[in-house]
Amino acid sequence: MITPVLPSYSRAPLSFVKGEGAWMIEADGRRFLDFGAGIAVTALGHAHPALVKALTDQANALWHTSNLYNVPGQQALAEKLVDHTFADTVCFCNSGTEAGELAIKMARKYWHEKGQPERNVILTFEGAFHGRSTGMISAAGGEKLTKGFGPLLPGFRHLPFGDHDALTEAAKAPDIAAIMVEPVQGEGGIRPLSDACLKGMRDLCDETGALLILDEIQCGMGRTGKLFAHEWAGISPDIMMVAKGIGGGFPLGALLATEAAALAMTPGTHGSTYGGNPLGCAVGCAVVDEITRDGFLDDVNRRAGFLRQQLEGLVAGHPDIFTGIRGQGLMLGLMCKVPNLDVVNAGYDALVLTVPGGDNVVRLLPSLTISEDEIMQGISRLDAAATALERRAAAE
Repeated sequence: MITPVLPSYSRAPLSFVKGEGAWMIEADGRRFLDFGAGIAVTALGHAHPALVKALTDQANALWHTSNLYNVPGQQALAEKLVDHTFADTVCFCNSGTEAGELAIKMARKYWHEKGQPERNVILTFEGAFHGRSTGMISAAGGEKLTKGFGPLLPGFRHLPFGDHDALTEAAKAPDIAAIMVEPVQGEGGIRPLSDACLKGMRDLCDETGALLILDEIQCGMGRTGKLFAHEWAGISPDIMMVAKGIGGGFPLGALLATEAAALAMTPGTHGSTYGGNPLGCAVGCAVVDEITRDGFLDDVNRRAGFLRQQLEGLVAGHPDIFTGIRGQGLMLGLMCKVPNLDVVNAGYDALVLTVPGGDNVVRLLPSLTISEDEIMQGISRLDAAATALERRAAAE
């Protein structure tokens, strides 16, 4: 039976009415420890005072003007991002999916303007997730995303994840415009690319002229312990997609690019009604200021090391439930022996929120501001969830 809200999600029977830091409060008053952060969105936790102030101040001043005019907040946020990244220019949008759509347009327009329109194929990878528009499911290519939605957008070539030999061979084709990849796959099950692989991709792009597009929608904004995950490998992309954490919970996305990659994007080639609106940019400025202040990412790395250490003990204590951990920073995956949804659902009973991922992984994406005490409480609740699954299995 159809419902007022389109039933395109399998929703848990939970209704949250308030958030406080690393905690979410259900309508019945139960307090859940949030190890999902809205799928890596509430990077600074719920109701962070700096974000609340930025949004409130802007809401009392101006909500919307449209991109027919200069938006001072866009200029301020773009300057902050340019100052802290490889980028020369930034285009704001409302989501990661929109950033991905612009990335594809930019790469193809780049080659068209260079007089090589036949270079229009984007290399992507098995297990990828770039969004749910027709263009972005075409880019990812997995049957789970694409089945029933054809015809798909042409111009993508899908490669095995982590197979550098296959990538090297594919990149030699004369029609390649760009390589698009997540430094750490999120939906695909917290699968990090090695530094060597990212460096190899950068070298391939330099050799062939193809553009390197990085999708840092989930792994960016401090999530791995650097402002952006590719910094660990010491490389820079030509184009980068950003969203989720940059808005701290307010819908905001951005496409960052070098001057050379963006040169063909002249007036009229792209636009957005709400992209870069004053409210979103005010919050984005506050997020960037917090994450880039002295010592913040050092704290993230310390908390990440502590969380990983505690998770190792959790895995060792429940070998019939978990098989290991992977990931980086505060973007970690519990590899499961039992169905990952069983772990997520048992977590609800134990009052801890986690996120299912591909490859039978449970994603742990807590706020970057979570305390060690809250981490220990989360581990205790995950332990209770695993114990409940063991008891259930023993009783069957």
